[in-house]
Amino acid sequence: MRFGRYGVCRRLVQPAALYYTLCFLCGWLLLSGAYATTVYQSPEDFIRSSFDQEPETKTLWVADELAEQIKRVLGHDYHKLRLRYWTQQQRSAWILEEIGKELYITAGFVVENDSIQNTSILIFRESRGWEIQYEFFTEQFKGLLLTEKYELNKNIDNITGATLSVNAVKRLAKTALFLHRWVNKNNATP
Repeated sequence: MRFGRYGVCRRLVQPAALYYTLCFLCGWLLLSGAYATTVYQSPEDFIRSSFDQEPETKTLWVADELAEQIKRVLGHDYHKLRLRYWTQQQRSAWILEEIGKELYITAGFVVENDSIQNTSILIFRESRGWEIQYEFFTEQFKGLLLTEKYELNKNIDNITGATLSVNAVKRLAKTALFLHRWVNKNNATP
């Protein structure tokens, strides 16, 4: 065995360097796929499936009193200054985003007569919690109402390992119900 400059066998150095390089590359490849964006339903398809006819598209500016009210419902400021929504008679559709653990979850809600008619997870960007996209979870929101204290009128069952994603969708559901109420009360115009 030949020893190098620092008293380490040259034959041991090269395999160790190769081993660490391969471990780094494998870890990098695994982590790069961990935050892959998954589109379960495009926003356009969600809107199309939520109405019988072409709905009217409107814009709601999040400013002043509305911004303060959303902060009360959501627990923090909403990250956008305007919200696009779709309406037809007493039915409205909302596409909202909220951070689960680190990244945004995009969900669609259809509200009619102050209750949720449909909930759909449109785009999921987190590495964990993707189970919220399944119907057994989203069906729990059907028929929910918003109380005067800005809470949902029924409990939503959690999913083990997806608590942050579940909480994010619950906050979005409360926000969609509140915005529907706000629009109907104030007759907001585009």
